[in-house]
Amino acid sequence: MSPDSPTSGSVAFVGAGPGDPNLLTLRAAELLGKADVVVLDEERHGPLLRHCREGVEVATADLVKHAEAGRFVVRVCEGDPMLFSSITEEVAACAAAEVDFEIVPGVPPATAVLTYAGIPAATAVPEFRVVDAAQEQDWSSHAACPGTLVVYNGLADAVAIGKALIAGGRADTTPVAVTSGGTTTEQHTVVTSLGRLQADLKHAGATEPALMVVGDAVGRRDTLSWFETKPLFGWRVLVPRTKEQSKSLSEQLVSYGAVPEEVPTISVEPPRTPQQMDRAIKGLVTGRYEWVAFTSANAVKAVREKFEEYGLDARAFAGLKVAAVGDATARALVEFGVKPDLLPSGEQSSEGLVAEWPPYDSMLDPINRVLLPRADISTDTLVAGLTELGWECDDVTAYRTVRAAPPPAPIREAIKGGGFDAVLFTSSSTVRNLVGIAGKPHNVTVIAVIGPQTASTAEEFGLRVDVMADKPSASALAAALAEYGAKQRQAALAAGDTPRRPSQNRRGARRRAK
Repeated sequence: MSPDSPTSGSVAFVGAGPGDPNLLTLRAAELLGKADVVVLDEERHGPLLRHCREGVEVATADLVKHAEAGRFVVRVCEGDPMLFSSITEEVAACAAAEVDFEIVPGVPPATAVLTYAGIPAATAVPEFRVVDAAQEQDWSSHAACPGTLVVYNGLADAVAIGKALIAGGRADTTPVAVTSGGTTTEQHTVVTSLGRLQADLKHAGATEPALMVVGDAVGRRDTLSWFETKPLFGWRVLVPRTKEQSKSLSEQLVSYGAVPEEVPTISVEPPRTPQQMDRAIKGLVTGRYEWVAFTSANAVKAVREKFEEYGLDARAFAGLKVAAVGDATARALVEFGVKPDLLPSGEQSSEGLVAEWPPYDSMLDPINRVLLPRADISTDTLVAGLTELGWECDDVTAYRTVRAAPPPAPIREAIKGGGFDAVLFTSSSTVRNLVGIAGKPHNVTVIAVIGPQTASTAEEFGLRVDVMADKPSASALAAALAEYGAKQRQAALAAGDTPRRPSQNRRGARRRAK
């Protein structure tokens, strides 16, 4: 019976893929979205729960019992459920209980991990063979494999397997790659040969899940490696922003191979007295203003929420001119259904906005008043500039920014102890608030700032600034950090060294002042 049927229970066994949660199949994501119960036995599959609806039950067993109670159960399986899987008994139990089931293939590690390691397993080779070392194997027959041999569950016995393959006739110079944590930002690949397996794996720190790849295809890794060579691969990057603001920045960091950690330092709250905003929205609708100027995405959000409270939508902006201080604010307006009429072409700041704002002209402008819905801690730069241009400003507190609660102890310890490779500061307030709630970042942590004012604040707190964005936007800041990471990697390789993350240099490392 279909999982869409509300009166009967069923079970779907879905492959979780090789490790990267973004490699989940569309069918698996669809079924997770319908699940009443999700059965997990791997903690690392937790990110897949984002596909589930709110209130889904997470269990570790009893899938048949849940299905017999009329519930739709999704059993998340490692890799591909039908490739070296241990779920056959669970499937048999469903069949014996006459519980309907479905099996959804997953992306198998045998191909995905090799692709992420830059090894073309089945390109220009006569054979591609996959074996499970947990089962008894005739390694002499595998030694005769003329192509690529992929070994599951072989890390503990890798040295013995290498010796058996050599004894079976494989040359001791045959290339070997051992990849652990495949397709995740913990991925690490050791490239060696059958004869050097013992020496090179001894201090490599490889852990299961891992794949062992034997064959000439391993040699192509030098030119085809694309994942582990990302500019910020494996970097743990602190993103001290509000939760709403950090999402797009974190996604960009992930694209560079980083592991972003969002730590809110600022909490956005409604104004203490909402009457001022109420009057401003009323004036906006009744034609009191010629312009509305937004200086942050939070201001857009505050006005949008007020609109929804009064049953209004973007049509209320008809006849008004709208200004945005920068790209992020403009995007928030466009999502609201409003296209800004004015956006700085140069510096994205209050100064940049004033530089391009037209002076008040009584012949052209029937109304000389501007609405500025802003934070309670905003400066007077914009008001002063617009007043000088002949405009009257209603400077309205749309939201308050307050210091967030301290992060959990492990995060605070990582900040002060050098557990983070970099921290991105997108404003002076994020510097002050992070230091206030968690302490100063360790001296090996790369400090990246959005502009000169934020840099000055960081230096006031004794932090050395390593990276500054070429323009004041969070996206430009992430790109600047990626460029910094790429240069550090290139310098290490040019010197014949293995690239290291900043956090790996914290023992005995000290920052030198500029």
